Amino acid sequence: MNAEANTPTPYERMGGEPVLRELVDRFYDLMDLEPGYAQLRRAHPGTLENGRKRLFMFLSGWLGGPPLYTDEFGHPMLRARHLPFSIGAVERDQWMACMAQAMEEVGLEELLRLQLGGALFKTADWMRNRED
Repeated sequence: MNAEANTPTPYERMGGEPVLRELVDRFYDLMDLEPGYAQLRRAHPGTLENGRKRLFMFLSGWLGGPPLYTDEFGHPMLRARHLPFSIGAVERDQWMACMAQAMEEVGLEELLRLQLGGALFKTADWMRNRED
């Protein structure tokens, strides 16, 4: 629970660790298998295991659960960590579509999907480092 507001965190609302793990796994499975996410997949060369681990850890803390990423790696510095990768509107849009599909497929409630989608889009758009 969020102690200040005495309301559940997004992490709690989604069902905690097992549902977050399912969400991240579905996201990466879709990225790997669906032709509509081909450019996004090309932006993630090689195996996706490290990405799965790090996204799970990051989202855990970002959603109000255990701060796994910061505990292990420190401040996320998302933009700095993504600067080596070419990210434009296509990658942003495919990332968002893939995440939206994963959230729907794992059964997150619609209001939570909308809230997370809005917040994730701001971050995804900020990650762009290439004009298309």
